[in-house]
Amino acid sequence: MTIAIIGGTGPQGQGLALRFARAGVPVALGSRDGARGAEIAREISQRLPEGSAKITGTDNVSAVEIAEEMVVLAVPFSAHNVTLHGIKSQLNGKILVDIVVPLKDGDPKLVEMPPEGSATEAAQALLGPDIPVVGALHNVSATTLNTLEWVINCDILVCGDQLAARKKVMELCAKLGVTCYNAGPSQSARCIEAITPILIRTNISKAVPFSHAGIKIWAPDH
Repeated sequence: MTIAIIGGTGPQGQGLALRFARAGVPVALGSRDGARGAEIAREISQRLPEGSAKITGTDNVSAVEIAEEMVVLAVPFSAHNVTLHGIKSQLNGKILVDIVVPLKDGDPKLVEMPPEGSATEAAQALLGPDIPVVGALHNVSATTLNTLEWVINCDILVCGDQLAARKKVMELCAKLGVTCYNAGPSQSARCIEAITPILIRTNISKAVPFSHAGIKIWAPDH
């Protein structure tokens, strides 16, 4: 099943493309500039081990058309709505996986939520009820994704208003070797997206001896 990654030329998009392709999922990498998308796809494909699925690069609209069911949105929040307007007509019959976090302009240690409450909810309001929007992969470090020798060190919280769509996205994310949790309706994205700036603050702090940390759900010992 080919997926599309819109905004795929950025660090998060490139990392996800590499991880999914290595897991056997073909990827159509979308960019505002189709030539740039094709160039990045060729460059990062050289990093894949033999036997990986193919990464192709193209413009955003073409990438969505290539995708069989899943379209991942990985653009900066400043481009979130305008990008969705540009691909909305191609999204019919598909699931949008929104990984965007509305970080505060000029200070990524804070969020600045849109009026809808979260980027996930803003996408659902813009696209309407017939196109399922699922929030996922908000809290994964781009550096971790791009460092293929590292295991992804976090769990994935998945939310959205349609249970069937949530389950499909959880199955897709599980291909990355991560544990996924059903976090409920899209309103949960208000909490999930807000975790990211906390992680950013922690990861750049000189008070902790690590960086690129993630979130895990720990079961009790008893």
